[in-house]
Amino acid sequence: MKNFFINNRAQLIATLKGGLVVVTAYSGMQRSNDTAFAFEQEANFWWLSGIEVADWWLIIDGVRGKAWLVAPVISKVHEQFDGSLSPEDALKISGVDGVISESEAEALLRNLAKKHSVVHTLGKQPYAEYLNFTLNSAPKKLHETLTRIFNSVQDCRKELSQLRAIKQPIEIAYMKQAINLTVDAFKAMKENLPRLKYEYEIEAELTHYVRSRGATGHAFDPIVASGENACTLHYIKNNAKLKRRELVLLDIGVRHHGYASDIARTYAYGEPTKRQRDVYNAIKSAHITIIKLLKPGLSVEQYQQDTDAIMADTLVSLGLMKGRSDQQNYRRYFPNAISHGLGIDTHDSLGAPHFFKPGMVLTVEPGVYIPEEGIGVRIEDDILISDTGHTNLSARLSTDL
Repeated sequence: MKNFFINNRAQLIATLKGGLVVVTAYSGMQRSNDTAFAFEQEANFWWLSGIEVADWWLIIDGVRGKAWLVAPVISKVHEQFDGSLSPEDALKISGVDGVISESEAEALLRNLAKKHSVVHTLGKQPYAEYLNFTLNSAPKKLHETLTRIFNSVQDCRKELSQLRAIKQPIEIAYMKQAINLTVDAFKAMKENLPRLKYEYEIEAELTHYVRSRGATGHAFDPIVASGENACTLHYIKNNAKLKRRELVLLDIGVRHHGYASDIARTYAYGEPTKRQRDVYNAIKSAHITIIKLLKPGLSVEQYQQDTDAIMADTLVSLGLMKGRSDQQNYRRYFPNAISHGLGIDTHDSLGAPHFFKPGMVLTVEPGVYIPEEGIGVRIEDDILISDTGHTNLSARLSTDL
């Protein structure tokens, strides 16, 4: 994929009309005492370099048409325990012009500051104020370093998001592989569902399937939520005992060749009740109707208005809203967004577009969550905007209850 990363860097520089870009990999994050979490790379850095290890930098000089990777200092002890990426392998993966040390990088940046008054990097994490976890510190540290050297440090996150939103053929191919693996994992698990007794057994079946077929693993912590657990949208405990005549909501994503899938289905564990069927069929109908809306040129604003109307009518039909104007109950029973972008990140940015464009991939995930009835239903598929309409990339997976 070396040429893929070279081309991505060229696209970014062309969008910025030359200039200088410096971005960083994520740093490792503490899991417990002296143990780190499994590492996952910052998506923009990976898209520009292909490097999947921590603490590297990438410097792109658009004027000279050159790029360098900056290797972190790794002690012999850590190298022996955790391994490291050699400069030779980094060059082969990324196609940059050279690999330099941190001390060489600082000297290079100070020299580049004589020719470039502006440097581009990743700015503030969008919607950071709504996140309930600690952000990775690497981008902020780099930003502080660049501020000490350059007159102006500008954010290029928007330009990167807009470029990454339009998936290239190789990206679509990898996403299809991830989606197909997920679909097949769902099918294999559903055949065994009647004999399974706990949520964690479902998770284990899915994990075994995708890992045994070469996927990196889950793109996010799998959601296996039975009964009232499904009313917690990001429920990940996955440890409850399954009960007959309850619904089981599954929201699973696979990471394969760097790209993610994100599919949700809701299944009956035993014979469903009439109310469960009514709720499920209402969401299934909304799901089909909303997908049909998607096409290039459709405004995002119009899509939101149409989906709000469809979901409001769905909740009214189920007796959960008094009418379309009953916004309090609308967000009570349907609190999540109808769609999000999909790509390297499970929640990939679409670059804040006004209209949908060919090459965009997004989810469609209508749902209803009724805590007082112990019912949670979500159906989610992965949709590619095509030149003439759309393609449901996960359509092979039945939406039958």
